[in-house]
Amino acid sequence: MKAIGMIETRGLTAAIEALDSMAKAANVSLVDMKRVGSGLVTVIIEGDVAAVMAAVEVGKTAHSMMGGELVSANVIPRPHSELSKIL
Repeated sequence: MKAIGMIETRGLTAAIEALDSMAKAANVSLVDMKRVGSGLVTVIIEGDVAAVMAAVEVGKTAHSMMGGELVSANVIPRPHSELSKIL
């Protein structure tokens, strides 16, 4: 893993819209989509650091087109190998 990016939204439709926009904007791939509960959905992507950073920026604005609420967004460059156990 070179970098991982995460976007958490309130609402599945908003999370899917964010993921679609992120995948179209940069060379990233989906690691997982977790339904946390209470309508929270976290999308986790991976790729090169620059691609993940660009994709997360696009995803942060794309979700709002569906009326979703952005809860959180983060990029972790060069994540520790132990993180792959929980992803």
